[in-house]
Amino acid sequence: LRINTAYHTQNSFQDAGFSKSFFFAPSLSYQVNDRLSFLINTEFYSGESTNPTMLFVDRGAPLTVTNIEELGYNSNRSYTSNDLTLKNPTYSLQGQMNYILSENWTSETAVSRGSSKSEGYYSYLYETTRFYEGLDEGVVLTRYMNNQNSTTLTTDFQQNFIGDFEIFGMRNRMVAGLDYFQRETIDNGTGYVGNGNIYIGNASLQNVNESVFGITEQANYITSGDSGILSTAAVDGLLVNTNRNNNIVKEDIYSAYVSNVLNITPALSAMASLRIDQFENDSNSQTALSPKFGVVYQPILDRVSVFANYMDGFSNVAPSEVINQDTGETNRITFDPEHATQFEIGTKLNLFNDKLFATLSYYDIQVENIVLGNGINVNQDGTQYSRGFEARITASPVDGLNLIAGFSHNDSEVTEASENDDFLGRRPESAGPETLANLWASYKFTAGVAQGFGLGFGGNYASDNMIFNRNTAGIFTLPSYTVINAAVFYDVDKFSINLKLNNLTNEDYFNGWSTINPQAPRNFAAALTYRF
Repeated sequence: LRINTAYHTQNSFQDAGFSKSFFFAPSLSYQVNDRLSFLINTEFYSGESTNPTMLFVDRGAPLTVTNIEELGYNSNRSYTSNDLTLKNPTYSLQGQMNYILSENWTSETAVSRGSSKSEGYYSYLYETTRFYEGLDEGVVLTRYMNNQNSTTLTTDFQQNFIGDFEIFGMRNRMVAGLDYFQRETIDNGTGYVGNGNIYIGNASLQNVNESVFGITEQANYITSGDSGILSTAAVDGLLVNTNRNNNIVKEDIYSAYVSNVLNITPALSAMASLRIDQFENDSNSQTALSPKFGVVYQPILDRVSVFANYMDGFSNVAPSEVINQDTGETNRITFDPEHATQFEIGTKLNLFNDKLFATLSYYDIQVENIVLGNGINVNQDGTQYSRGFEARITASPVDGLNLIAGFSHNDSEVTEASENDDFLGRRPESAGPETLANLWASYKFTAGVAQGFGLGFGGNYASDNMIFNRNTAGIFTLPSYTVINAAVFYDVDKFSINLKLNNLTNEDYFNGWSTINPQAPRNFAAALTYRF
């Protein structure tokens, strides 16, 4: 029997906001005899938090502002309340049976069940400046809110046969199996309502009220850069007249697969696999095949390897609700799976008697049948590529000193789409920064009175990020950033404590994917671990 548990609590760096959670995960294994064993894993998680601040730029007109400096947003403002929270209770249970069939074959049977819920208030800010013609300075964001009430249930049955055998003196490691997966989502949440506007800019509030909202009806609609009543009673009053969803969506996936790694020589191995998936839901039925191939050659056994792999894969696309511009009706559209081909080549190194490990790789990914659109015009005719280089290095040059470094560069573009499509020729908004880098160095004293104590220092770098990149509205770019962190820790056999200071330089930075999400300034974190 093993039990892991964790409690986390954190206040926001903004004027409102918090998160807290509790995690409990018992695991039980039982060895019946030398052939049969059972394993039961369970996880229980309970979390409650305020909705993280997210700002959406306008998608329907040329952007009013194109970067953080022009926006003038004070990232200390949350535009929310600690009264409005989301709860996310989840649990999962997996039972596994392993039976040794023979010297070369093992049976693995697994059954799992999971549940996750979302209960409470969700909000976001959407730029609506274009609707206020009298405003010639600054931006207006409208707060939209709803009440979440959804449950997602998952069930999975999996049967694997695992083999390790020789044919003509060559070792084969094979996995063949069947899998059934079901996901059921029950949504009883409300629709969205507007709850106040937020003005960001330098115009006086009186001028904004007079020129934009009118003195008689909306004179107090914007006050001190915020508006709307952020209490549960007030929000419930706004939502009482909205319709609640009554949606149940089920998805079934039936899969079969086989994969084999063949050791042609001690230095040369090859892998081939094939997977077939049948997707079924209320409105669609799809079949997809996914072959994979790989080869590894070790010019120096267990020290230097060169690898290459190819994958022809897919991703099932959920149906989408699309608004008809002529009738205003909402239509449900189903899609074929997105199809991707990926080629990768690289090397893995283990040098200087296990003191240096490195992985260097180059990849080229082509994705077809991509769904592109803005909720009104949606088409499944997009093609994009993603090419890049990744490196990861782990080194321990002397006892107690550990270095971890990573670097990646990604080039991506939508190369095919409908004529005049918003994304054609653009870097996808989901691609993130082109360049990422990280470095962490730690030293732990291994002898003497300071044994167990250690220090750590490092950080992360991200280049500019075009979180909004469209032909109609333009580009909104988040600036590059470098975040430096430091730590002091004490670690012995059963006990460890870690004190960490994040964002030493108090960098004001953001991330997002078509959204602007402020990140925490300088902050302190403490972690305590006890093993028994």
